[in-house]
Amino acid sequence: MEGLSNIVTRHYKLILGIWLVLFGVLAVLAIRLPGLLEGDGFSTDGEHAEVMEELTKTFDFPAESLFVVFDQTSNNTITDILNEIEQLNLAESIQSPLEDDSLYKDHVAYAMLHFDSDTNMTSVVDDIREAIDGEQGVTLTGGAAINKDINSASQKDLASAEAIGLPIAIVVLLLAFGSVVAAFIPLAIGIVTVVSAFGVMTLFSETMDLSIFVMNIIPMLGLALSIDFALLLINRYKEEIAKHSITDAVQTAIQTAGRSIIFSAICVFIGLGAMLVMQVEIFQNIALGGMLVVTIAVLASITLLPALLMLLKDRINKWTIIRVKPGATTRWRNFASFVMKRPVTLILVALIILGIGIIPVKNMELTIPQVDSLPESYDSRQAYELMDQQFGLGDQSTVYIIADRTDGWNNSAGLEDIKNIEDKLLADKEVKSVDTIFTASEIPTVEQWEQSLMVPEVEAQLTPLLDTFVQDNKLLVPVTLNFNGSSDEAQDWVREWSERDLGVDFKLGGQPKFNQEIFDEIFDKVGWLLAIILGSTFIILMIAFRSILIPLKAIIMNIIGLASTFGILVYIFQYGHFGIEETTIALIIPVIVFSLVFGLSMDYEVFLISRIQEEYLKHQNNTLATVDGLTSTSKIITSAALIMIVITGAFAFTDVMPVKQIGVGIAIAVAIDASIIRLLLVPSLMKLFGKWNWWLPFRKGPYKAKKLH
Repeated sequence: MEGLSNIVTRHYKLILGIWLVLFGVLAVLAIRLPGLLEGDGFSTDGEHAEVMEELTKTFDFPAESLFVVFDQTSNNTITDILNEIEQLNLAESIQSPLEDDSLYKDHVAYAMLHFDSDTNMTSVVDDIREAIDGEQGVTLTGGAAINKDINSASQKDLASAEAIGLPIAIVVLLLAFGSVVAAFIPLAIGIVTVVSAFGVMTLFSETMDLSIFVMNIIPMLGLALSIDFALLLINRYKEEIAKHSITDAVQTAIQTAGRSIIFSAICVFIGLGAMLVMQVEIFQNIALGGMLVVTIAVLASITLLPALLMLLKDRINKWTIIRVKPGATTRWRNFASFVMKRPVTLILVALIILGIGIIPVKNMELTIPQVDSLPESYDSRQAYELMDQQFGLGDQSTVYIIADRTDGWNNSAGLEDIKNIEDKLLADKEVKSVDTIFTASEIPTVEQWEQSLMVPEVEAQLTPLLDTFVQDNKLLVPVTLNFNGSSDEAQDWVREWSERDLGVDFKLGGQPKFNQEIFDEIFDKVGWLLAIILGSTFIILMIAFRSILIPLKAIIMNIIGLASTFGILVYIFQYGHFGIEETTIALIIPVIVFSLVFGLSMDYEVFLISRIQEEYLKHQNNTLATVDGLTSTSKIITSAALIMIVITGAFAFTDVMPVKQIGVGIAIAVAIDASIIRLLLVPSLMKLFGKWNWWLPFRKGPYKAKKLH
């Protein structure tokens, strides 16, 4: 760090120039990013993806479908709208409710528009919406339309969150630093970090699909971390400038606060990197975007920020509007002394409060975000829910079985296998219907089928039917289940049938299989994720503080705090409190919040404990060291936590439900960590364990430790 500090202070103008050029280039690229984001990120390589690809390639299933929903419209209107859409030459085929009675019920009807795999669905949605614009009771919905609306809502959410969070963050920074210039520098670093990360992600979009949720995760994490890092470095700089020259103050800030920033980034990096073990697109996207924005935040904080301080010199205190008292305050020392006198009582109170928060966790219901991610005001959600309500789309689900037989299916043995598969499926009470050549033709036996083929007129009718279900060695068997595709029962069904013996090789696809693969991938890999995060954290803290108890306490307290956070999320969202509609918790929330917050909270842990450690090394008095450490760090921890809370908590006022849940979850977790855990539990436990806090087996020689802050 000493070498870096010398380079930054000597060549700060060059560093500023490099950052200016990079920012300009990346800002141009960043403008393109919103248009490149597609899908919700819930995809994984597996049987479902293979089956759906086979359906499109071999059985001519559409790669994408959209629905035009008609509510209380005349048949003439339906005809006119569909004719206008047909003239656009976008859809490969159109199923009209005027030709298919199953698409028309009471006053509601819907048409199905099918597209091939080469279609640009983003532009298709725009063109069709323009064609039906202004027509009363006519709405476009479906996967591509919903995803486009989520993308649009995410961009609005980002603007709303910034409009709420940034002004409050500025107030917190003003209270921390006193001057307008000092308060706005962290904000500038945050903007540079986020825009630069967007620019680099635009380059990544050329080689990988990016989820629309990247638009919110990167600013949420980038702004909060950048401002936190800047707060830490500027605070140290302002302490040093009172005693040393500007150059020396900047160098000291880089060597001390800069080391802390890097350590904090490593902890967050570990949490984000651990998500890479889960082979689900959204976790890959968030891990990549998160690690990228953390890296840029660190680089900006230890190069761009010090260079700005060198350029501004004493002008950092320009436009001072609040006189901030330096050093420790009597108020924090009194609080620290209060904690030292009542450690057992405060531990019990803290654990009771956190325990109450944990109670609702037992009722947590996790689901994959669907159309309910959108606010109710969006037409695409209203239309989809109208279809669901009127036609009972959610009451059942379809599983597609693709079976492979080396000798083909259009022979006696193959036909017998088809019939056996059909019989086994129909014997399952959870199966509503099975589509095969026998059920579709209403021919009950293999013998009757073969006899029918001997009649030329009947053969001409059955051959197209055979081609619908059989192509070369591939057999398609659609199976309709009696429950919703996202239900636990549907997932259990595909798990069970994946292990069944049908006498031939087969694979399953469809929404139940898709959900099962996503859930299983997460639950199968969550143990690895926890092992990586907890194991790495323990080792890093043990090396940093040369202690066994400190990392153990940190991990246990973080787990308790996060469990309480998830319980509060259930109370707010699942139980429907504070004006929020009742909804399930998005499947990604526990993983993302745990991975992010565990790393973030380690920064507060290290900042507090390292200061206590520093004092302990001076006089070997654990109680006094804890009081001094708590007194000197409480203000900066509180300020940093407030920044994190207001930046992430501002997303509580957004519309896309998973983003709202992530923002609220991080804000609650940080609030719990910086208050109950960091100000009550940590110092109380430090008091109780005394010198055992610093015990490390097999230590040789006197206790010595390296300062991290």
